[in-house]
Amino acid sequence: MKFYRLFLVCALLGLAGCSRGSDPLSSLQTKWKRLKTLWGEDSEGMLASEGFYGPIEEEFIPLEEDDLQMQFAETVIPQPREVPGAPGGGLPSLNMFKRAMADLAYVFQNVHFNTDDYVLRRPEHLEIIDRMASYLKKHPYTYVSVGGHCDERGSEAYNLALGTRRSNYVRSLLVQRGVDANHIHSISYGKEQPANFGHNAPAWAKNRRAEFKIYQK
Repeated sequence: MKFYRLFLVCALLGLAGCSRGSDPLSSLQTKWKRLKTLWGEDSEGMLASEGFYGPIEEEFIPLEEDDLQMQFAETVIPQPREVPGAPGGGLPSLNMFKRAMADLAYVFQNVHFNTDDYVLRRPEHLEIIDRMASYLKKHPYTYVSVGGHCDERGSEAYNLALGTRRSNYVRSLLVQRGVDANHIHSISYGKEQPANFGHNAPAWAKNRRAEFKIYQK
């Protein structure tokens, strides 16, 4: 059912672009009015600061279908050899990884993303990644899980794909800074674990995040 909905979205997108001589903006508006019930969204009150310059049906462009069938990173990096929670392994399951407390909470802060984006755009978020990488290189017995999260808009399949893209991108940044790739596990939670349960732009901004949990041997 998830992929059927995505297929229907893509089909309507293609149909909207096939009419010769039609106004592109008008076609886009009509197309998203038809799809609004599929997304189950209320597009009123969207803010320009969220990256939209009008109602959501004019601007919200989903990932391509291929995005749902692959993992995303700036550099393709295999997942760690050791699977958390595997019988006989040295790591507990990911649900045993914990949020960093006390002084470490400053190191392992959440980083946040723009709407429909998986790249960190703000210098302060890259500073968090730098700080985290420095700590992990100095403490080789620390393992970290990177959880990719999204806001409530869009389908479950769409948000799982976007969450994967976010977590793998952050993982790639840490590896590029010298952190052992076998100590970083990425996972997508899509929109299932919101940090804020509001239904407005400030809540959505808090939910578009990568969240870190650690395990220290």
